[in-house]
Order: sequence, then structure tokens, then C-alpha cells
Amino acid sequence: MGKIKIMNEFLANKIAAGEVVEKCVSVVKELVENSIDAMSKEIKIELIDAGVREIKITDDGLGMEKEDALLAFSRHATSKLLDEDDLFRINSLGFRGEALPSIASVSDVVLKTSTGEVGTLVNIKGGKLISEERADARIGTVISVKNLFYNTPARLKHLRSLHLELANIVDYIHKVALSYPNIKFSLYNNSKILFNTDGSNNLLKVINNIYGIEITKKMIEIKGANNDYLISGYISYPEITKSTRNSIITIVNGRIVRNLELNKLINDSYHTYKQIDRYPIVILNINVDPSLVDVNIHPTKMDIKFSKMDKLKELLEELIKKELSNSNLIPNVVANKKEEIKFEEYKFELEREINNIAKNDFINERIEEYKLNDEPEKILNPVIKTGVPELYPIGLIHGTYIVCQNELGMYLIDQHAGEERINYEKYLGVLGNPIKNNISLLIPIIMEFSSDEFIILNENLHILRNLNFDIEQIGVNTIIIREHPMWLPKNYEDLAIRKIIEIIINKESFNIEKFNENVAINLSCKLAIKANKKSTIEEMEQLINALRKCNNPFTCPHGRPVIVFYSDYELAKMFKRIG
Repeated sequence: MGKIKIMNEFLANKIAAGEVVEKCVSVVKELVENSIDAMSKEIKIELIDAGVREIKITDDGLGMEKEDALLAFSRHATSKLLDEDDLFRINSLGFRGEALPSIASVSDVVLKTSTGEVGTLVNIKGGKLISEERADARIGTVISVKNLFYNTPARLKHLRSLHLELANIVDYIHKVALSYPNIKFSLYNNSKILFNTDGSNNLLKVINNIYGIEITKKMIEIKGANNDYLISGYISYPEITKSTRNSIITIVNGRIVRNLELNKLINDSYHTYKQIDRYPIVILNINVDPSLVDVNIHPTKMDIKFSKMDKLKELLEELIKKELSNSNLIPNVVANKKEEIKFEEYKFELEREINNIAKNDFINERIEEYKLNDEPEKILNPVIKTGVPELYPIGLIHGTYIVCQNELGMYLIDQHAGEERINYEKYLGVLGNPIKNNISLLIPIIMEFSSDEFIILNENLHILRNLNFDIEQIGVNTIIIREHPMWLPKNYEDLAIRKIIEIIINKESFNIEKFNENVAINLSCKLAIKANKKSTIEEMEQLINALRKCNNPFTCPHGRPVIVFYSDYELAKMFKRIG
């Protein structure tokens, strides 16, 4: 007798549950997605003990007939794919037909559903039908999942703490609410409400519900399209960052997805605007013909592959960099904001906010919140100011921070960070367009390397020659430099050359753009004004004028702020000069 046998349905469902139902949030995700596919306008999620004891989802969607309600718990039963061709044009969140039977195989499920006529109540426990009866005719579906993993104790044992399980669910509901601002979501745990939205289709309102008003004010709207992709959403000011990539949320045709290449591109688009180990808040909606994406990669349906990825990357990078370069990115230092403020006192901050969210319904709420009753028509059509405004330096703190003022308030400029930015853009320019303008050395520079270093350097000597270095090999593992370009920093020529060569040697795969970038950053940092250096007013003015000519005067190449702003209102408030 043969050893190979076909599994029974209960065992197959338990195995499938290992991939589909990893933890409580997996159940919430699958059930909420079913509610969305059912065209629900309101979805209520109720948990007991973070979902370990019970997860209950109530929606006002299409509901199901009795036959469909029973068939839905059969493996691979789905209403979302009819034939093989549909697999290449998936328009729904669910399509595998694995979620409900997998969930029912490891829990006690009660489903009540109706299309508006007679309702159906089904109870399935451990994958077995316990009962089926008539129910009320309320349109929509209520599904309750109790005692998750009661019959798989090993998996129950390895659930994380209730706090972590709850945190995962809240995080998912936040993301799905951002994906569908037109749906009203509410989340409860142990009868306590944790999150809710109004379903008004205002994405900025959902952002406010999740992140709060201070972050919402510092979000920049992006929109753009090419022949294949339509992109919309919000990106944060570089001053608003998180410690993990979890704050970068990508949504493709309404589906929350993971794509490492896409996340890296978004983060890299902030290069020199923020610190390397910090990540922006991004809510990005990508609409594309379903035939250009493949979501049938993993049972969780979160991994995705794009066709024409180069077109998407080109559009996205252009949009993010364009919006960052056109925005006023000077951080505003604020005091306690719970007190009332007046229009003239709050004008500067409001102008920057309106620059990003103008003509959005949210503006009207902000006007009401801040009681801005003076000339509201001016609020909706402000004069938007970008770049470095006219500043008048008046002193220096600790040889590091330039103190400036204008009619709006006080500014502090980190002169080291400012000169880093100026030098960075200068060197990036000359590296990208090297000019034959050399200095002949009276005493040539001779450098010796180890054998492994010299092998790499010798293969890349053409890079240095393209930058107009007169360089050649002499002896074993030794080079001589007789001329170097004039743009090398005066009195630091030897150090700069060694730094450039070090970058060439240490790069595993060479890319000329990244090489230029790396050299520019390194040189700009080495040559910037050091702390505790006294500067005259004239030198301060020269630095400010040079900053004004930069493409991005707001951050140094490492992403640290160059300028911060204290409005007249905030200064008066800190000194209790206003109530």
C-alpha cells in the first residue's frame, strides 16, 4: 500500500492557517478586507483582550445569501476570481479563498449575514459546522472569532504579549483607514474606543486622527501621473521623522503593500534633507492597471511586484524632490499651543501650512480652531515664501550659532551646518562638471598602498584622471600625483586627495553619481567652519547670501537643520508678554 495520501480538509486548513493566520492582526486584516470588498461604508472592530478572546467585525456591506454563507468556509471558495484570466487583473483585496476556512479551523466562529431579506446565522468551531439557522434581516455581516488558536496550543503559547498584539492591530487599522478615508472605521478593545474616523473621504483628517495636528500641519501633498501610474498622498517635512521604516506607507490600488525597492527610493529621495538613520512619514497612494502588478506572491497578499518599475521610480522621485525643493523647510520653534492666537501673530506658521494643504476642507477646521476671524480671504490666498528670507545677523552664540532677525521674528543659523551645505553643493557641481583648471605641484605627492588596495585603485585611475588629476604608477603599489584640480580646498589638498582615493578603494561597486555625492559630503564636512570660531557680521552676511543661492539651504548634507525660526508670537509667549 502506498505511503502518500491526500490530507483531509481539516488538516489542510490547519496547515493553511499557519501561513494566513499568524497572529491576531492576521485575523483582523482578513476580515476587514472582506468587509471592504463587500463595499461597506462603515466597519466596526471590537476586541476582547487584544483579540485573543474575541475579534468581532461588524459592517454594512452587501451581505451574503444562506448558500454563500455556508460555502464561504470551504477552502478556495471565492466570489472574486471566476477564471484564470482574472488572476492577472485582481481588483479585490481578497481572492485566494483561504482566509475564512483557515480562521475557522483554529477558532470558534459565528457569522451572521443578510442581503436585506432573511438573514443567516452560522457557527463553525475547529473547522466543523456546529449550527446553521435563520437570523434578522439587517443588511451586512457580523462575524465573531472567539478563542483563537484554542486547538493549536503551541501557536497560542507563542503569541506575543497582549500589548504587542493590540499595537499590531492598531497599526493595521491606521493603515487601512489611510487606504480608505471614505470608510468610517472604529476600533474598540474591552469596550474602550481606541480609534475612529468619520468616512468623509478626507485623507488629511485621517492623518490628523492618527498623528495629531502638529504633524498634520507639516505634511506636504504630492500629486502626479505618467502613462502608467497615478500617484497621490502626503509626505512629511524632513524635520518630522521616525526611527523605523514603518512610517512609510505604500498603498497600491487600495492594498497596503510592502516593496523594499519602493521604500528605499522614497527614503533616498530625502537624501541630505534628513539624518540617514531616520525615516519620513509618507502616505502614498499608487493607482495602476492591475495587469501591471502581481499581488499573488504570498498568502498575506502584502508583497507585490511591479511591471515598468523604472517608470514608477522616475515619477515618484521627481514628485518628492520637487515638493521638497519648493517648500519652506525652516523648523519653527513653538511654545505651548493650547492658548488662543490671533491671525497676525500666527501668520508665518499658517502660511507654511497653507502652502501644503490649501483649498482642502481641513483649512476651514483650522480657521475655526484658531479663531482666525480677521480677513479670512487672505488666509486662503497667502503669499507663499520659500528659500531663505531676508535676514539681518546681529551676533554669534558660543562661536556656533548666528543670531538673525527680520519682521517675522528671530532665526538661529548653525554656521558649521550652513557652510557644510554651501561646500557640498559647490563640490557636487564641480565633480559633476570637472573643468581643466589645474595646479602643478612643486613637490609631487607620492602615496603607497597595500597590494589589495592598489589593485582596486589601479583599475579606477581613470576616475581621477577624469577629474583632472595628473596621476600615474611608479614602482610597486605606489602612485605619484603631479597636478590636481584647483577646486580642492586650500591647505587641505593632501587630505582631500587621500579621502577621494579612500572612497574609490572602499566602494564594492562603483557608481560615478554616488562617488561624486560621497566625495562632496566628505569634503564639505572637513572644510566647514568649526565650532567656537568667531565670525564678523560681514562673514555672517556672506554665509547667509551663499545659503540663499543653495538649492536646499535648510539642512546640511547629513540632514541636520541649518536654520530654526522663533516667531514674534512664540517669543512673546515664552516671556509671558501675551496671555
